[in-house]
Amino acid sequence: MSETTFGAYEISADPARVDAARVHHWLSTDAYWAMGRSREKQDAAIAGSLNFGAYEAASGEQVAYARVITDGATFAWLCDVYVDRAARGTGLGTALVAAVRDHLEPSGLRRILLATADAHGVYEKIGFKVLESPEKWMALGRQ
Repeated sequence: MSETTFGAYEISADPARVDAARVHHWLSTDAYWAMGRSREKQDAAIAGSLNFGAYEAASGEQVAYARVITDGATFAWLCDVYVDRAARGTGLGTALVAAVRDHLEPSGLRRILLATADAHGVYEKIGFKVLESPEKWMALGRQ
């Protein structure tokens, strides 16, 4: 997928279209999982990831973002999914994640993971499920 449309929006995996300043502002000030994240840390995350944006077709303004960390063969982690408050409730978040899923499909990944505290319904609409065997999973977390 280079680009797809959803209503008045374009969804793109073109890294040149990502508004890194806007993404940093969204995540560091309004996303519970990234509050206070530094611009340097966010820029490094963008540089090391597959990035997706949703843009108003008329203005080109970015209105949503998603990031994927993947080896491109067996595994991917979907993270930093954010929809601007003004564009929420339109189905754009679901469309963005579906576009990410569809983009990754040809890779034949065994698993795409994500973590969410409050958007399970968005992800369930496109096939995500809670872990079948959470007791098998472990994490090494750092603040």
